[in-house]
Amino acid sequence: MKQLLRTSAAPVTALFVLAFVGMATPAAAGEYCRKDVTSAVVSCSFDTLAQCQDMSSGRGGDCFRDPFLPAASSAYAYQPKHLRSRKPVGKQ
Repeated sequence: MKQLLRTSAAPVTALFVLAFVGMATPAAAGEYCRKDVTSAVVSCSFDTLAQCQDMSSGRGGDCFRDPFLPAASSAYAYQPKHLRSRKPVGKQ
């Protein structure tokens, strides 16, 4: 019995250490979250608002900035700049 405890102590300890490190390491999350309409599941895996809106199109859902990130001075601070100018609608 003592031999069994001695041989299994190291692997069990290593398993607990790996499990603890795995839980302590935060998952890489994006800046924007999407809440599904049907199941109310929240997924914060989007780097841009456009990615989140693309995922929601045709399926429904709400996109919002991750509330656990540090506060930004403005919600529009991360809006990408347009590379080309647009013509006003209705004018040619």
